[in-house]
Amino acid sequence: MPIKNLGFEIKPLLVLISVVGLTFFAPLALFILKLLSRRFKVLEQFGKFAAVGTLNTFLYLAVINLLILLTDIARGTYYSVFVVAGFIIATTNSYLWNKFWTFQSRAPINLAEYGRFAFFTLIGVLINASTASLIVNVIGAPSGFNLKLWANIGALIAVFVSFLWNFISYRKIVFKNA
Repeated sequence: MPIKNLGFEIKPLLVLISVVGLTFFAPLALFILKLLSRRFKVLEQFGKFAAVGTLNTFLYLAVINLLILLTDIARGTYYSVFVVAGFIIATTNSYLWNKFWTFQSRAPINLAEYGRFAFFTLIGVLINASTASLIVNVIGAPSGFNLKLWANIGALIAVFVSFLWNFISYRKIVFKNA
């Protein structure tokens, strides 16, 4: 979806290379991190978190770009709303993957844990949306730069900024007993 929204033609070869590349790269990266985790225990968990984050990033960008494609709006207040919608959908997906796979929590889903997750995710949403909105709406695209591409750059930078916050808060607070 982001590629089509940015004006690139989606060719079957590109899709095939992307799917095959990710299919082989992701397990290879997780295997390498598992080996390295013998020395640095947090690396396997971090690798899983990164894999879940990658999935969530694709989901996040797909939502934002679907909304941009449907409305032809790539900046302003509606852009900020699109970012928040994409982030909320991606973090709902994130909760389930991180709880049961990354942090291997055996506890059933409970309101207290989900409340902690929602609280720290809300802070992550604010960090994410603020960062993306700052880049897109305050800093703005360089003169002549494609606004849709700039919207995606703002969204990706926001992902990296909120990524560290989420990993630390989920690991140390939300799923600390896992």
